[in-house]
Amino acid sequence: MYLLIHLFILDLNNCLLVQSNVCNNNQKDTFEYYIFFRNFITTIHNAVSSVCMGFKWFMEQLHSGKREERTGSFCHQEVLCRHHPAHPFQFVLEKRGGSQRVDELTFFLTATSKPFIMEYMQAPATSSQGNILCCTCGIPIPPNPANMCVSCLRTTVDISEGIPKQVNLHFCKQCERYLQPPASWVQCALESRELLALCLKKLKGNMTKVRLIDAGFLWTEPHSKRIKLKVTIQKEVMNGAILQQVFVVEFVIQGQMCDDCHRVEAKDFWNSVVQVRQKTSHKKTFYYLEQLILKHKLHQNALNIKEIHEGIDFYYATKQHAQKMVDFLQCTVPCRSKTSQRLISHDIHSNTFNYKSTYSIEIVPVCKDNVVCLSPRLAQSLGNMGQVCVCARVTSTIHLIDPNTLQIAEVDGGTYWRNPFNSLVSPRQLEEFIVMDTDIIRNQKLRAGAGIRSNKHTLAEVWVQKTSEMDTAQQYHCRTHLGHLLNIGDLVQGFDFANSNVNDEFLNKMNPSHIPDVVLIKKSYNRSKRVKRRNWKLKEMDKDREGMAPEDERQYQDFLEDLEEDEALRKNVNIFRDASKIPVESDTDDEGAPRISLMEMLEDLSLSDATGGEGADMLTE
Repeated sequence: MYLLIHLFILDLNNCLLVQSNVCNNNQKDTFEYYIFFRNFITTIHNAVSSVCMGFKWFMEQLHSGKREERTGSFCHQEVLCRHHPAHPFQFVLEKRGGSQRVDELTFFLTATSKPFIMEYMQAPATSSQGNILCCTCGIPIPPNPANMCVSCLRTTVDISEGIPKQVNLHFCKQCERYLQPPASWVQCALESRELLALCLKKLKGNMTKVRLIDAGFLWTEPHSKRIKLKVTIQKEVMNGAILQQVFVVEFVIQGQMCDDCHRVEAKDFWNSVVQVRQKTSHKKTFYYLEQLILKHKLHQNALNIKEIHEGIDFYYATKQHAQKMVDFLQCTVPCRSKTSQRLISHDIHSNTFNYKSTYSIEIVPVCKDNVVCLSPRLAQSLGNMGQVCVCARVTSTIHLIDPNTLQIAEVDGGTYWRNPFNSLVSPRQLEEFIVMDTDIIRNQKLRAGAGIRSNKHTLAEVWVQKTSEMDTAQQYHCRTHLGHLLNIGDLVQGFDFANSNVNDEFLNKMNPSHIPDVVLIKKSYNRSKRVKRRNWKLKEMDKDREGMAPEDERQYQDFLEDLEEDEALRKNVNIFRDASKIPVESDTDDEGAPRISLMEMLEDLSLSDATGGEGADMLTE
């Protein structure tokens, strides 16, 4: 195209020269016309030449794909094509057919103030990194400070050197705790954060020159007594090169008994003892207290529990555990405490003393269903109630009820020890009566200053006769708070004041007309039938005792019957369903006997329920 345009311009120039020679003699204007066209053709020649050269270069750049998107220019090697305002022409490219393929290109010349020109530019200098040969195995590798490949570097340098690959970990089977040097024991679950921290502390002394990157557990058999830990570390080796290595540390679990369990097994080593005493012939309060201790799990810290006459002793390894038990007893039962210490040893160099502490807890000598006689001053302060009262229950306070007026009152431990009173009758002295007649008393008027009356009981006048005197006509009249339970022909237990000799300070000073002949305590049921249909049980503490006497068994059955009869008393007791015992139901059962519903019972879980028949054996190996 460029040659054709050049030949066309030469022919046009020759024609103008011939025409000028012909008309040179006669027409002066013709020469001026020739000069004008000659300059015009030169200008066109230069413009077309520039456009053709630019078009050739542009096509090369278009096929190469090198384009600067931000400037709209094309770059190739050291040549830059851009717009320049000095030239009067530029070319325009129109593209049709899509972005990936050029189907049609159209070029045309336009007059513009920013024509297309070409300039030279400096291309950015590019550097390429070469490879070197490993000084050991000779394979090509990128340059590094050690001039060695990773495989050869690992075989040459071991950054885990000095870190043990097998470590012993001491474990106490009794309390399931791990030894944390030097002398502390911690509770850790398998694959827990606490156990991971304990294992890393065993390696901490040997990892001072490396950097810990990651650590985690690997799965092992539960009964293998092995714990595997996957550890990732880093360390700077030859000439500043940093090497990372992963290795496995195996921890072997070895059995070792902790100091606390040693003291438990010795059974004669203790630092503090809590002596709980109650000067009474019945153990109902101790049975109730035992259930409270089991519910709050306060027996777990005791080294030994020893049952003795009139009380229980709790032995502890630390004074803090003993003080915790004392605080619990003071909140649950009315009592008073005394503290004493005995010096065992003394270090004159460090000025330290070793004491054995003894806490003496005395519970008030009043149990449930006891008949008591209050002092006149105490009876007046409790709402002018009668001096002869019945103990309904003993919790954190003593709950009293007046059988003549249904007045109720609570006496705490401090009030009792300021105004003490004793029980007038023991459970052995209760006699069995049969109800001959009963009459409910309604709308009774109370005296001035009377206290609160009970809404759970009904006041009634009852005529009773002893079952041992059925061949006589002797009957006794009394008022009772059991009017809602007693019917004609029912059996009831009570205390006969008329035929007994009671030695009590306050009772001897009372007006004989104010002393009742009989005080009824509770309704009597058939015990053998109640035992057969009882489908629940209680847990007991592991304590040292020679054996359960027949009298203790009878008192324990009395306590179980009290739980069935008193709903408020069993709210603080965990009652478990006895799956091995099937309740017996028959037509001859006493329908009026109270029973505990299944909703109030808890399921007694065992290891065999959770893990199968072999679960307990597996955990005790």
